[in-house]
Amino acid sequence: MVKILHIITRLDMGGSAQNTLLSCKDLCGKYEIILVHGLSLESGMTDLEKKIVEDGIDKAKAQGVKVILLPSLVRCIRPVKDFKALVSLIWLIFKERPDIVHTHSSKAGILGRLAAKIAFVRQIIHTPHGHIFYGHFGAFASKIFLWVEKLFSKFTDRMVALTDGEMDDYIKLSVCPPEKLLKIHSGVDISQYMNSNGNMVEKRRSLGLDQNDMVIGFVGWLLPIKGPGYLIKAMEYVWPEYPETSLLFVGKGDLDVNLRAQALEFGANGRVKFLGWRDDINEIMQVFDMLVLPSLNEGMGRVLVEAMAAGKPVVATNVGGIPDLVRDGETGYLVPPADEKALAEGIKMLLNDPGTAWEMGQQGKERCQQFSLEAMIAKLDDLYSSLTTN
Repeated sequence: MVKILHIITRLDMGGSAQNTLLSCKDLCGKYEIILVHGLSLESGMTDLEKKIVEDGIDKAKAQGVKVILLPSLVRCIRPVKDFKALVSLIWLIFKERPDIVHTHSSKAGILGRLAAKIAFVRQIIHTPHGHIFYGHFGAFASKIFLWVEKLFSKFTDRMVALTDGEMDDYIKLSVCPPEKLLKIHSGVDISQYMNSNGNMVEKRRSLGLDQNDMVIGFVGWLLPIKGPGYLIKAMEYVWPEYPETSLLFVGKGDLDVNLRAQALEFGANGRVKFLGWRDDINEIMQVFDMLVLPSLNEGMGRVLVEAMAAGKPVVATNVGGIPDLVRDGETGYLVPPADEKALAEGIKMLLNDPGTAWEMGQQGKERCQQFSLEAMIAKLDDLYSSLTTN
């Protein structure tokens, strides 16, 4: 049986971690799968998040995935820990002798690919899960990351992009030759969003929502790259016309305190609610009248697929891989990034026309099938087979 060793810095509630865990679980059996991960301390997970992640790991183990914890593998740059992680990965790869090493995200991609090259692995695959060449750091740091990725791509056999937009960036920035690139959308378990049958009246009540409120939802990390502050600013232009509109943030992050202060400053009067991470997002999504994702950069935006599966129209920024998912004027509206007025106009267009909003939601339900977990697993299977049968 072909052996594949996956490497990722942390397993948390983020899209890259969940995507990697699902891939390992669903491909185990046809392939011998090993998953190496770090402690995930930097994620600052709550007890609920830890339980969800641990349940996912237990399910993967039950399918036969060999899960290995590597404490020195951390997300931030820590020279001593990074060297220990590199040595440990080299030793582990020599011991396991995988046919393929598949790395995920930037830090694991650097250490994992270097270790695989030193250990003479025949095939090396890297999935960045969205690049960091703009939007995350300043100009100088972005150039450093770009140079490093160009260097490491020289001993990468396949680079997996999540979207056409990401592929275009790799080609435009000369990160790696087009023949090494392929697109595999991040797979989403859409069934739980399409078939959520919870009591919406009770769910609204539990969230402190009036039954007549229009609900605008945001799901994701509360970080600058996700642009949540622009969404609160956009509501300044929405509330005068639609005072019975609530804004729900589902997620957590460094901006949590600042966003709460921003909401108070704008006199939101309880119309902005911060729910933290939840394990019932599929039910909460049913309460939304729309999902808004104001990211400054986005590898793909799995939550957009989840919203479409739930039949919700979306307003999102025209950046990164988002245009691959959202068809402007068909499944929602695309607006420029860092532009609260444009964001507000997109929101108001959906609020102004419930019929069009409903139709966009139905179009999204059809379109989301392209980004299902099953579609991703089939493409990964094809990739692994092509690399090991030549």
